[in-house]
Amino acid sequence: MSLASVLQIAFAVLIFPGFLFTTAIGMASSWVDRKVTARLQWRVGPPWYQPIADVLKLFGKETVVSENSSRATFLTAPYVGLSAVIVVSAILWTASLRPDSGFVGDLIVVLYLLYVPSLALIVGGSASGNPFAALGASREMKLMLAYEVSFLLAVFTLVVKNGGIISLGGMVAHQQAGGAMIAQGVSTVLAFIVALIYVPAKLAVGPFDIPEAECELIAGPFTEYSGTPLAIFKITKAMLLCLLPVMLITLFFTSAWSPWAILWYVLIIVFIVLIRNTNPRLRIDQALRFFWGPVLVLSLVAIILAAVGL
Repeated sequence: MSLASVLQIAFAVLIFPGFLFTTAIGMASSWVDRKVTARLQWRVGPPWYQPIADVLKLFGKETVVSENSSRATFLTAPYVGLSAVIVVSAILWTASLRPDSGFVGDLIVVLYLLYVPSLALIVGGSASGNPFAALGASREMKLMLAYEVSFLLAVFTLVVKNGGIISLGGMVAHQQAGGAMIAQGVSTVLAFIVALIYVPAKLAVGPFDIPEAECELIAGPFTEYSGTPLAIFKITKAMLLCLLPVMLITLFFTSAWSPWAILWYVLIIVFIVLIRNTNPRLRIDQALRFFWGPVLVLSLVAIILAAVGL
């Protein structure tokens, strides 16, 4: 591989459309979330630069590690989660920008890598030596097991519907030729509803902020984190806030670079803000019953309808 190719890949992963680009959009979305939430509560809300200031402040703070923690695992976990999200951002944006540049099965790779941030949070919280963090990690693991099954069924409903295409670029090209997947039947509409419910659960925001649960667990898996590792977790969450809506747009609405993509992105962010501000936090058992009950049934109906051609 030539030096020019290496530099091109590094630029795509680290700057555009990878790490820096996704982080900027994620932090802007985070500010919108906080600002709208504040206005709904009759507060002024933070200035536009607040998410950046929060991260920069944490980078300047001391990193404190508990004596009871498994130091190496505790400190490594945030970077593992961030690395996975950076790779997802490069694959996902590039698939929408240049559908012919992907590879067969990159959809599977993206789905796999999206598990890693949650697993990093579980491992980091468990390694901290704090009982509140361990309980938060346990809740994160249960919540992950609850929502992932329904989301996978929703995604593979699209695979059944498009004739077995499992590359993101192929799915984008298929929609550009035949129209958005969400308009191709009842099954894809049901799959989109399931995927939309998955987003706030994956982000662990209300009413699915069960692992963190400030009034019960202080900060859940983040309890012992400070300084740079905590900043890394915040950057990871900001990137996910950008990437999860982008993934839904790519799967259901052609391309993240289409003229309508900004509108759909805004609507998904608005949905997240409204859901978190109008619903009380669920207990972990309520969340499990919700995802293994009506949401799972909805995803099963979607994939069955797709399989029989309805």
